[in-house]
Amino acid sequence: MLETPEAAVEVDPAFRADVLRGLAQPVPAIPARWLYDRRGSELFDEITRLPAYYPTRTETALLETVMVDLPSYVAPGGAVVEFGAGAATKTPLLLDAVKPKAYVPIDISGEYLEASAAVVDADHARVAVHPVVGDFTQPVDLPGEIDGLDRLGFFPGSTIGNFVPKSAARLLGHFRDILGTGSKLLIGMDRIKPVDRLIAAYNDPEGITAEFNLNLLQRINRELDADIPIDAFRHEARWADMLGRIEMHLVATRDVEFTIHGQRFAFSAGQSIHTENSHKYGQRGARLLLLAGGWTPITEWLAPHEAFVIILCEALPDRFAP
Repeated sequence: MLETPEAAVEVDPAFRADVLRGLAQPVPAIPARWLYDRRGSELFDEITRLPAYYPTRTETALLETVMVDLPSYVAPGGAVVEFGAGAATKTPLLLDAVKPKAYVPIDISGEYLEASAAVVDADHARVAVHPVVGDFTQPVDLPGEIDGLDRLGFFPGSTIGNFVPKSAARLLGHFRDILGTGSKLLIGMDRIKPVDRLIAAYNDPEGITAEFNLNLLQRINRELDADIPIDAFRHEARWADMLGRIEMHLVATRDVEFTIHGQRFAFSAGQSIHTENSHKYGQRGARLLLLAGGWTPITEWLAPHEAFVIILCEALPDRFAP
C-alpha cells in the first residue's frame, strides 16, 4: 500500500542558498535540480512528449527490448529504487518485468512525487510503494521495509548527463553507497549525434522548453521574495563541442537589475544564467564514467543508429588490488 510522505517545505533554505551563491559567481549558474518544482516537473513531462525531444521516446522504445532480457539478470522479489522519479512514466515497464516486492521513488518535488507514486500504487497492487521526498544528490535514508531485499537502482532519462563528469562520478558513487555492495543499477545515457538534432531537442518550436527554463525565475520570485522581470530573459540552448554537452542558459535581453531575498543583482544585456547541462557520451566514455563511480558494466542495449544506450551495472565488492 502507498505510504504518503510528509509535505515538502515551501521555501527550501538550500534553494535560497544555491540561488544567492550561484548568481554571485563570475559565471552565474543555478543547479539544475531547482528547475523541478511542481510546475517545472509538469512542464518537463510535456517536453518528453514533444516531437523534437527524442530522448524519452527513444529510451522508452529501447526499454521494451531491455525488459525482455532483464529478468535473466535481476531476480524477482527485490526492491526498485528510482532516483528522480518525476512522473514515473517508464517505471511500469520495469516493475512488470522484474516483479519486485517494493518500489521506492525518490524525488525533490514532494507534491508531484505523491501524485505519481499514487498512480503506480493503484496499478501495481502487489508492489509496496514507499515514496521518499528528497534530493537524491544528498544523503537519503531508504525505508526500513526494504532491508534485506536485493536492490535495483533505476536512473533513466539520461539524467546523469545533467552533471559534469566529476560530479557525475561522485553521484554514481553516492548511489552505490545508498544501494549497497551487490546491488545493480539500470541507467540510460544519451549518445553524441548531429548538432542540429541536439539543439532542436532543447529548443522546441512549441516553446515548452523555454517556458520550463523561465519557470525557474518565476519560482525564485515566488519563493525567495524576488522581483526578477521575467521578460528581461530568454531561453537559449547551446552545443559546447569540446565539453560534449548541450547547455541551457537564461540570457538577459537588456541591462537589468533585481533583488532576491534583499540582495541586489545586475546583469548586462547578453549575460546569462547557466541553468542546465546535458552531456552526451560515446561508448567508451559511458563505461569509464560508470567504473569511476564504482559500477561495473554487465551488459548494455543500444537503440537504432546508436542514438541512446541503457546499461546494467553492478556494485561489485572493492578489490584489494587490480
